[in-house]
Amino acid sequence: MSDKQRVQHLLDFIDESPSPWHAVASIETIIKTFGFARLEEAARWTLQAGGRYYVVRDDSSIVLFVVGAKAPAESGFKIVGAHTDSPGFRIRPNGVTVSDNLVRLGVEIYGGPILATFTDRDLSLAGRVSYLDRQGQLAHQTVRFDQSLLRLPNLAIHMNRGVNEDGLKLHKQNELPLLLAQLTNDQLPHAYFMALLEQATGIAASAILSWDLAVYDTQKGVFWGANQEFYADSQIDNLASCHAGFQALLDDAVLNHAESTLVCAFFDHEEIGSVSHVGAAGSFLADVLQRINIAISSDREDAVRAHAHSFLISADMAHAYHPNFPLAYDADHKVFVNKGPVIKTNAGRRYSSESISAAHFIQWCDQAGVPYQRYSHRSDLPCGSTIGPIASAKLGIRSVDVGCPMWAMHSVRESAGVQDHAYMIRVLKQFFLN
Repeated sequence: MSDKQRVQHLLDFIDESPSPWHAVASIETIIKTFGFARLEEAARWTLQAGGRYYVVRDDSSIVLFVVGAKAPAESGFKIVGAHTDSPGFRIRPNGVTVSDNLVRLGVEIYGGPILATFTDRDLSLAGRVSYLDRQGQLAHQTVRFDQSLLRLPNLAIHMNRGVNEDGLKLHKQNELPLLLAQLTNDQLPHAYFMALLEQATGIAASAILSWDLAVYDTQKGVFWGANQEFYADSQIDNLASCHAGFQALLDDAVLNHAESTLVCAFFDHEEIGSVSHVGAAGSFLADVLQRINIAISSDREDAVRAHAHSFLISADMAHAYHPNFPLAYDADHKVFVNKGPVIKTNAGRRYSSESISAAHFIQWCDQAGVPYQRYSHRSDLPCGSTIGPIASAKLGIRSVDVGCPMWAMHSVRESAGVQDHAYMIRVLKQFFLN
């Protein structure tokens, strides 16, 4: 597969995954074709050496693993971690309002999106609904509106004369509700919205109890640049890292020659701090690793030994140098698109990298023939973080934070380099094989 074909596969994955719930469903569909069997957390587990398994928690976080030929106590776990969520808007429970016959949906801000980038875009809704089935039991399913459904129109420049000098500023409470429809006098706004949900899901509106609905951009991913060396899409942060992780794991050489137990752990809620039962600060990954150890060994000390042999690569996107804004970067730590994966370091441990874990990653890059870069944030700007420090501290496993460089992080439309994605898959494959 060529670099461009790999990225086309990534774009298709992103476009099929407009919410964390859809992302996990997309991954599940892909890995089933490679013989992965689903395990339920409420059931007893029986695992076989070489077995391929996955576990889903609450539909938006997933851990997939291949049991190695050697016990974890002897060879440890090799883990790639990333996250399934992206910043944006979520629909409020009682979000439907109407004024002057215009229906709007009230939103809450999820994470730290660049709000202005959501204006004048073809937006729609995706997520999941919970409902009562015909037997009166609680059930849930994903929902997606494929058509352009919503819009956040800009105010005309004639009414906002300073927008080009002062930047677009949107009041988070008053100016973010999204336009949905124009009603006739005899239509009720809430009933109208519930009818839309019924049409999209096939579930009677009266049976729908609640929902988790994210706003997404309906524009598909594209290649761009004079040589098509870049790509653009929504949710590159961080579905690109998820994609690189499971693509590395699904390589034939990795699947069929795993000595260590290989793990991909993709969490929801990273953008809001990871503190949830499905986030990296929760018990999900620890529970899965513990149960793998229990299935393989009855010695409780083996679980601690396994972690001592283990390593975690926290894969999240990195800030590529933008030539229009040179002062936003530390002059000695500029990283460039299509120049290789980035090792991210922060003295305040906002990233989990340290000298030994960074040196390991450099070795894997060298072995894979992949260039690498080093990034450190400006000291006078707040630094973002990842699942790396959280998962590493919780598990007691050495970790490095890495990512592909990208532009416009947390925009509704992000950009990155075609070659970098191929580089990341190669080095993650080397990590699994090493």
